[in-house]
Amino acid sequence: MSFLSSFDISASGMTAQRLRLDIASQNIANIETTRTENGTPYRRKQVVLEERTRSPFQVTLDQAMNQVDTPAGVIVKQITEDQSDLKSVYNPTHPDADEQGYVQMPNVDLIQETIDGMAASRAYEANITAFNAMKLMAQKALEIGK
Repeated sequence: MSFLSSFDISASGMTAQRLRLDIASQNIANIETTRTENGTPYRRKQVVLEERTRSPFQVTLDQAMNQVDTPAGVIVKQITEDQSDLKSVYNPTHPDADEQGYVQMPNVDLIQETIDGMAASRAYEANITAFNAMKLMAQKALEIGK
């Protein structure tokens, strides 16, 4: 693994965490959405992350050079919809209320989304810290040649 690939690993982490924060924000924005384009209440979205592997060529090259096989970062595998039950709220005056006066509300929990957003923000900051540490190491290495 080359030194510069460390920057790519941190950048992939920052990209993934930014998307997690975007999805948490989208969930919060739709906390009261009772009708989506397909006519159903909004369902909470979740981000599934996966380890990003290196290309077969890179693995073969590293093996030929007797280098250790290391992970290459993270990717977003998919964005899924939470299939947990929707919340039923009694509100007979709502346009989407059923015959009994209940409205199906999104399965979004404000506290859970806030926690997810905070976790994504902290992970993003950790990746920035690692990125800046690697940048400082590179600058110090260049100063050796002066």
